Amino acid sequence: MTNMAARKSRTRQYNIAEAKARLPSLVRETLAGVEVIIAKDNKPLVKLVPVSVRRRVPGTGKGQVLYMSPDFDAPLEDFEDYM
Repeated sequence: MTNMAARKSRTRQYNIAEAKARLPSLVRETLAGVEVIIAKDNKPLVKLVPVSVRRRVPGTGKGQVLYMSPDFDAPLEDFEDYM
């Protein structure tokens, strides 16, 4: 129950005009963990969320390729002029 109450207080809703005028501060709020909702006529339209950048980890695709044609690296017929 405590988490739900904390989450609700960290959600803010703005109308489109106000969001347009305050975009830099809304971005800062979002990065700080506040859920920002942009609405029109008090109806939620979009949610502003931070982009999560995941670091690539070598080896995570191991075992994903189940079959590879024996001629997968053979030159293509269409490219003979370029070779």
